[in-house]
Amino acid sequence: MADLTEIRESVRERYAAAAKVTATDDAACCGTGCGCSPADATGVFGVQLYDTSTRDGVPETALQASLGCGVPTAVAGLHDGETVLDLGSGGGTDVLISARRVGPSGKAIGLDMTDEMLELARRNATAAGVENVEFVKGYIEEMPLPDASVDVVISNCVINLSGDKAKVIAEVARVLRPGGRFAVSDVIADGAMDDATRADMAAWTGCIAGALTSAEFATLLAAAGLQDIEITETHRVHEHAGSAIVRARKPLT
Repeated sequence: MADLTEIRESVRERYAAAAKVTATDDAACCGTGCGCSPADATGVFGVQLYDTSTRDGVPETALQASLGCGVPTAVAGLHDGETVLDLGSGGGTDVLISARRVGPSGKAIGLDMTDEMLELARRNATAAGVENVEFVKGYIEEMPLPDASVDVVISNCVINLSGDKAKVIAEVARVLRPGGRFAVSDVIADGAMDDATRADMAAWTGCIAGALTSAEFATLLAAAGLQDIEITETHRVHEHAGSAIVRARKPLT
């Protein structure tokens, strides 16, 4: 199994390339093979998952950089004045959607390790005229945010890309305020995923090989002290994996 550094670099290279394609060609990256999976062309990843009303006001370059497996903002239950953190924010689509839903008194923060994606996201925020956003460089295993500083953590098909998911979930629990919510879309592996797929770095950076099973994800969430855990599959993305909405909550005390 590749170590954390190798995984990070493989993921960074792939998503940096995706950002460059989107920025220079205004192309649908998921349709050109640089997105999450060969299944992108069938609509199980990417911009196709966002309905028309959700896309409204989001620049096309943000939407075309969307390489996720769901729409976490649809289930996060965002409210005015909340602070939202998007893990692996990419071109900024979910950050921009979140910023509008939490209103001027709230804030949406995008965390990404890829310079090219951060640059693209900042340009997209400017183009959208959205000011209550911030894009921060960093790793999701080492979030550069204070303890208990956000109300909601979202992400879109990103946690499966990490080589240390237990640390990611522990960091989620740390940055959430008491009563804060975790609402992500992610790929969930079937128990029967074969060893060849698990060992394939291309499949890892394509959102499949590194995916947790539902039981493994729930175990990590509970170990981090989160509760009210719900994992609901939404659609299949691979022979051995499906996209799911994963939700949990940090206790009030």
